[in-house]
Amino acid sequence: MLKEENRVFDLEERLIDFAVRVIQLAESLPKTKAGSHISGQLIRCGTSPASNYGEAQGAESRHDFIHKMKVCLKELRETRIWLLLVERTNLMKSSSKLEALIAENNELISIFVKSIKTAKQRK
Repeated sequence: MLKEENRVFDLEERLIDFAVRVIQLAESLPKTKAGSHISGQLIRCGTSPASNYGEAQGAESRHDFIHKMKVCLKELRETRIWLLLVERTNLMKSSSKLEALIAENNELISIFVKSIKTAKQRK
């Protein structure tokens, strides 16, 4: 059985891996006006959950923790929209990598929704 501490770092690692995959996707988008715009947006919102989660782990109170977790969730939801735009505009040739990234994004959103709900119940 995993200790609580290991699970924390597992989610942190998962968020870092997600950020790396978002960066790789953003770098592969065409260098068009739309591709460049979406790439920049994806890099901003797709990489921030990892660092914001790190901040949440050092939260000064439960209220601060919930706030920082909500910021992570907000950024993940924004990332989802940009990924769906990439998918619907066919800006990326390989759809399997994009589909896997969208699936991971949805799973991370679910994890954060549940974590925030649990933290609020313990308040």
